[in-house]
Amino acid sequence: MNIAFGVGSSIMLLAFILYKQSMLDVPYLIGMILFVFDLYAPTKALFSESSRFTVMSSCLDRIEDVFRENELNDNGKEEFPVSSEYEIEMKDVSFAYGKKEVLHHVNFHLKEGEMLALAGPSGSGKSTIASLLTRFWDVLQGEVCIHGRNVKDVQLASLMNQISMVSQRVYLFQDTIYNNIAMAKPDAIKEEVIEAAKKARCYDFIMELENGFDTLIGEGGASLSGGEKQRISIARCILKDSPIIILDEATANVDADNESYIQEAIMELCKGKTLIVIALRLHTIEKANQILVID
Repeated sequence: MNIAFGVGSSIMLLAFILYKQSMLDVPYLIGMILFVFDLYAPTKALFSESSRFTVMSSCLDRIEDVFRENELNDNGKEEFPVSSEYEIEMKDVSFAYGKKEVLHHVNFHLKEGEMLALAGPSGSGKSTIASLLTRFWDVLQGEVCIHGRNVKDVQLASLMNQISMVSQRVYLFQDTIYNNIAMAKPDAIKEEVIEAAKKARCYDFIMELENGFDTLIGEGGASLSGGEKQRISIARCILKDSPIIILDEATANVDADNESYIQEAIMELCKGKTLIVIALRLHTIEKANQILVID
């Protein structure tokens, strides 16, 4: 920009000097001025785009970082058996983030229909255990088994069909409420989606919206409150109807009314299911068949 400004200023100064000395006629003077603007304007436009180029470069770096990540092997061929002694089992499981080992020789088993509460301070590894069950990562040592099968030996899609998660951080897509619920079961009929919404205690507030189930929600569910988003995510899990539920019990930043609705929806979701709860409340821990305290 400085170079363009300097060149343009020099040309303008030279043109005026030549005009004063009667060496340059008015039409040529105007032509020189127009030439300077033709030189300066696109340079200024290019400069104004430099911030966009910086953002684009940063985004491309992040995309390349994702592409450089190694994918988990998804070569499993085994099927889940109809029944097994334990529905969920961890055998001598250790796990590390990089070189920092955060879980050391974890062992537990859970029968069908039982409830396990994971308790312990923040950062102790409760969510990590839940993530290993869903095979978001692979264990460093030991085995994670669902229905008696090592999760590495079955396809990820088959594993995902066995588990539903109600996360502390709910993410909804920029789409209709109906599609955000129905994504859990693409072949579901409309009556099934509506029934799931009723069980999740979100049918009433959905029908109060101008377009009901066809209401378009913002990216990440920005147009809904935290409690409303969580109830829609629970409706999604109810529709999926997986035998195993992983529940992150954090319901912070929701008002008392929403929290009561969420608790009712969770009770409906967990009927007859095998349940793992990342527990924050004493009354939840008291209901568990097992309590795993992580130090």
